[in-house]
Amino acid sequence: MADILITGAGGYIGSNAAEYFVKEGFSVTGTIRNNAAERFLKSGAKIRKADLYDFSSLDALFDQKYDYVIHIAALASDTGREEKFRIANFEAVKHLAQLSMKHAVKRFVYLSTADVYGLRDFHGESEDQLTFDRSVRNFYPKYKIKSEEFLQSTLPPERFSCVRPCVVYGNGDTTITPRAIAFLKSSPFVIHFGKWRGKNRWPLAHVENVCRTLHGAMILSQAGGKGVTVLDSPFTTLSDYYRELSQKYLPEKKIRELTLPLWLIWGPAWISSTFSGEKPLFDPTLYALDTITSNLDFSNARMLEYLKAIQKEEYKGSL
Repeated sequence: MADILITGAGGYIGSNAAEYFVKEGFSVTGTIRNNAAERFLKSGAKIRKADLYDFSSLDALFDQKYDYVIHIAALASDTGREEKFRIANFEAVKHLAQLSMKHAVKRFVYLSTADVYGLRDFHGESEDQLTFDRSVRNFYPKYKIKSEEFLQSTLPPERFSCVRPCVVYGNGDTTITPRAIAFLKSSPFVIHFGKWRGKNRWPLAHVENVCRTLHGAMILSQAGGKGVTVLDSPFTTLSDYYRELSQKYLPEKKIRELTLPLWLIWGPAWISSTFSGEKPLFDPTLYALDTITSNLDFSNARMLEYLKAIQKEEYKGSL
C-alpha cells in the first residue's frame, strides 16, 4: 500500500482527493490548517496540521515516509495582497518540492490551474500547443506559473507532474457554484458582457475528474514532467451553465438574459479588484470578468489518455 501526503485536504478539492485515494486503497495523510470539510473527516485519512505560511510545520510533516506528495493547498482568490500569494503559492511550493526530493518521494504532483494559459479566446489547443501567459496580472495564476517553472527547472521530469483544472464543481462545491447561485438570486437578469453574448465555453471540470487525473499524474510514467488540463468533455456555454444552475437550485426563477458592453462593467470590476481583501467585495472582479468573457475551450485529450491508462472512465457529473 503506497503512502500519500495530500496538502490542503481539509478544503473542497483536497477533501474529495483524500476520499478518492482512500477508496482506491492508498494510505492517505491529509493536512489541514484550521477547519476541515466533513468529507475529509469521514474519509479515513490521517490528519496533520500544517500552514503554508509556517515552513516549520511543513518540515514536520516529513517525520514519516511518503511515496507520493499531492500538493493542493493554496491561497485561491480573485483578490488579495501579492505577498500572501507569493509565500503561499510559490515559496511554499518550492519548499515542499525540495522536501519531497530530499525525502525520496517518488513524485511530487502539483495542482495548478488552466489559468496559466491566460484568459482569452481558445479553440481546442492541446497542452503541447499552449504556453504560459506571463503577462497575467492576477496574483493567483502569476504564482502558479512561477511554481510550475520552478518545478520544470529544478526537479527531474520523472519526479513531478502538474494538473491544471478548469472551473471545478461538484461534490460539495464551496467555490464557484455558491457564487453563481448568489448572482442568480440577486439579479433579475443573467447578464453577459462583450462579443460572446454567453455563447463562449464555460470550462467545467468535475472534481471527480480532477481526482482521477491526479491519480494518473501520480503513477503514470508518461505523466512525468508534464502538465495536464482537466476539462469535462461536454461543451457547456456560459448561458447553458446559468440555465442548468437555475433549473436545479432556483426552479421558480425565470431566466432572462441580457448582454451589455464590456466597458460598462469594467469600472465596477476595477473597484472590486482594487479594494477587496481575500474575498471580493462584489462580482465581477477584473479576474472574473476576464474569465466570463473568454472562450476557454481547450483540448482534454491528455486527460482522457491518463484516465484510460489507469482504467477509469471520465466522470459524467451534473451541477
